Amino acid sequence: MAATCIFCKIIKGEIPCFKLFESDKTLAFLDINPLSKGHALVIPKFHGAKLTDIPDDQLGEILPVAKKLVTATGATNFNILQNNGRIAHQLVDHVHFHMIPKPSEEQGLGVGWPQQPTDMDALKALYEDIKSKM
Repeated sequence: MAATCIFCKIIKGEIPCFKLFESDKTLAFLDINPLSKGHALVIPKFHGAKLTDIPDDQLGEILPVAKKLVTATGATNFNILQNNGRIAHQLVDHVHFHMIPKPSEEQGLGVGWPQQPTDMDALKALYEDIKSKM
């Protein structure tokens, strides 16, 4: 854990939270600056700034816990969001997943989706490059 990380301090109990779930690898709690009622965070207890910094064995509970939060909040429309890096809107340098209920157009996450025109030859080359690295 990182000494200055706010989420590590929450994990250690140094900062209080409205804890919804806890195991040896995962913690879920209500967001204190929610976009909608029931907005919660699910975090691995392993400290890492970006998803690629977290070992696979520390990520196994994240989506099942997020799914349980959806059920517990009664959300029928919702977003699961995870950002990596400042230009991708990450504000806390500890991997975290948002479960954000979307009860109306006005509440919850607002997302733009600026689609780009596709060059199919370039897309095929990208596909081949990425697939070869998987």
